[in-house]
Amino acid sequence: MKLGIPSLRRSVLTATLLASALAFVPAALAATADTSPPTRPTNLLPCPPPSAPGTSVQGYASICWTSSTDDVGVAAYDIYRLTQTGFVKATTTTGTVGGFSGDYGRRYTMYVVARDAAGNTSPPSSLITVTATTGIVQSPTPAPGDVTPPSQPTGFQEPCLADYTGVSFCWQPSTDNVGVTAYDVYRETPTAWLKVGTIPAPASFLHFYESGLVTGTRYNYVVVARDAAGNLSTPSSTLSALARQGLPVPTPTPTPTPTPTPTLSCQATYTATTWYNGLSANVTIRNTGTTPIVDWVVTIDYPSPGPVLTQGWSATITQSGPQLKAASLPWNRTIPPNATIQFGFNASYTGTPPAPSKISVNGVPCTRV
Repeated sequence: MKLGIPSLRRSVLTATLLASALAFVPAALAATADTSPPTRPTNLLPCPPPSAPGTSVQGYASICWTSSTDDVGVAAYDIYRLTQTGFVKATTTTGTVGGFSGDYGRRYTMYVVARDAAGNTSPPSSLITVTATTGIVQSPTPAPGDVTPPSQPTGFQEPCLADYTGVSFCWQPSTDNVGVTAYDVYRETPTAWLKVGTIPAPASFLHFYESGLVTGTRYNYVVVARDAAGNLSTPSSTLSALARQGLPVPTPTPTPTPTPTPTLSCQATYTATTWYNGLSANVTIRNTGTTPIVDWVVTIDYPSPGPVLTQGWSATITQSGPQLKAASLPWNRTIPPNATIQFGFNASYTGTPPAPSKISVNGVPCTRV
């Protein structure tokens, strides 16, 4: 049957509307695309595989973990292995067990991230270090020479230098049968452990600082020591470091000492690390009263002659004889009830390392804890 002109027009209109509707479908699907990442893999454990029958000693580093969750579903897990240049992807698995071949008896550090089908990546798992044991994959030929890794870095302190704009921390040297050549610093990001710096060794004072971070936010770091043969230490325990405001801009005139507040009460904690004729001190003040302490000035009295101030952080610090005064900065000027503030300084001294005889806030002596 032949279509008349009106019927033909209706058919053309229907086809046009259908094409428009179909063109809209991809846009609608894109608007509701999956953007939620899986949860972080947890509970990492060493899970060595069984030996292959009739094979010689082989090396395989393997772990297992608790599965992640996702609003749609986890598609795969990526395992990243620590190398001299940073973490690299070692393998991908759809299960919760995985690993890679390596030198029998050598220790390997790794972490896991989960991915969904839309490509969303979970936060990285914690780091785990396992020994390559007898496995099912032929290991490479062990490298000759030095195979002993440095010891795990320890003794972290933050902040330990002047208050840079960002994070600063220091640690104690690792030991090695030949000698440590460098320390690599890694920071946890939303999807990985990222190498953010290398500190050459040997060094008389090991320290790291990073700027460009959000002031008042804590960041997780680990440090790995390595030697000339490429052996890597077990990563340090995770350090949660605070990004701080930075060195204060000096004011034209000293900040006046506020009138003591009758209801003010406080606790003071003083710790100091000393070396040769220098010290690095940290002071924590807790407001034990019921009202906020605003525009605080902390006075630290030492027995004469006292230390000689060289630099300070998180406060404007001045010295008069054996007395130091630390005045608040705009970003930490208020101490709410039961809250704390912290500042510190470096100084030199002669003879016995000095200790404060009294610490006061706005003229009111604090209880020492």
